[in-house]
Parts: sequence; structure tokens; C-alpha cells
Amino acid sequence: MTGKVYLVGSGPGDPELLTVKARRLLEEADVVLHDKLPGPEIIELVPEARREDVGKRAGGEWTPQEYTNRRLVELANEGKTVVRLKGGDPFVFGRGGEEMEHLAANEIPFEYVPGITAGIAGPGAAGIPVTHRDHNSSVSFVTGHEDPEKDESAVDWGALAATGGTLVVYMGVGKLPEYTRALRDAGMDPDTPVALIERATWPDQRVAVGTLDTIVAVRDEMEIAPPAITVIGEVAATRERVVEFMEGR
Repeated sequence: MTGKVYLVGSGPGDPELLTVKARRLLEEADVVLHDKLPGPEIIELVPEARREDVGKRAGGEWTPQEYTNRRLVELANEGKTVVRLKGGDPFVFGRGGEEMEHLAANEIPFEYVPGITAGIAGPGAAGIPVTHRDHNSSVSFVTGHEDPEKDESAVDWGALAATGGTLVVYMGVGKLPEYTRALRDAGMDPDTPVALIERATWPDQRVAVGTLDTIVAVRDEMEIAPPAITVIGEVAATRERVVEFMEGR
């Protein structure tokens, strides 16, 4: 009898931000395949004997996506209930769409369980709303780490610079010099506020603030490392006006 796969978002990392359904599935699953982005406290909710690390880190150890796809099908065909646990939301730069299609192609039943995406929760945890009626009428979510096999980038930084809205960049710490330069070259004000939120909602969360012109130097000085979210736009300056009164941060 074929089992079932749950594509589960763990949210930004704080275990108290797991959905009720996600926590229940972690307790009930036969096997949990997790990446590196769920907070360590969330991963430790699952006994080691029931979990498999299929994560990836920029410049470090990694598990090929093909292996993860194959493993999901293998486990389901063994009749197991499988949780594929991802940071944030499975369908926001989490490759959940690819896994969903692979499961369907192999006739494996699956279910999507949403999580709070880091592009909203990360800035919020730092006192930065991604939308604010005084500052922006749009928000764009962009990956800073595209498929390296692409011939050219699919991100039009010039068009994004022209929107006048908030830009939220996932996985963009390493490429920060390139895209901040591209935005300046496209006419974005060098004094535009920028914030980097490292390990948002985790106990060791850190926030670096600067401008489009200075944020690379701030990143280097503070040694900000992945996982981190970049927020570019006037909303990034909100933090300095509220952080003193923001409990827990």
C-alpha cells in the first residue's frame, strides 16, 4: 500500500511559529526528510532515528535534489508516511514545486502544508514590515541564488529598481555586492535603507542595517552569513524607530 508525502513548511525557525498541523505531522510521521533551514529546535522535535538530513548549504555540503526526489518516492512506496520538512514555505524558493511534480509523476499521494515564509517573518522579527502605506505600494520577492546552470539571470534588477517598492531577497548574502551594484546602476538611490536579517526568529538572530551604498561593508564587518534575508526599501528604516520597544528581539 502506497504511503503519503507531506510537503511541510516549518516557518522561519522559532518552534512556536510552527503550525499546529506541522507539529502534529512531525509527531506522526514515519520518516522526516529535512533541509538545513528549519530551526535546530524544530529538527530536534523529531527523534534522530526518524529523520534524514537532505539539506544544502551554499559553498558547503549538499544533497542532490535528484536524490531527495528519489528518496521521497522510495519511502512512500514502502507504505510510509513521510514529511518533507522545509524552512519557511515549501513553495517559496523551496523547490517544493519540483518535488510536487515528481511525486505526481510517480503517482504518490501528497499534501501541501504551508508555513510562514522567511521573506515576511524575517523582516517582521526585526521590526520591519514588508508593506507600509506610507512607504510602498508593492513588494517583490526575489532569489539571490539562482540555478547555476542558467545561461543568464532571470532577475531584471533594473525593472525591480523602477518599482519603487520593497525588495526582499532570499539567499542573497553572497551575491550582495552584485545586486546592490546592479540596483544603483539602474538608478536606485544609494541612500536607500537596507537590512540583513540573519537566522530570523532563531535565538541567535542578528540584524545588520545600512544603505544600498554601505550594506556590503556592514555585512563584512559583522560577518553576516547565511541563512539571511535582505530587505531593500524605505521600510527597512522602520526598525530604528521601533526596536527599543519590540519585545523578544
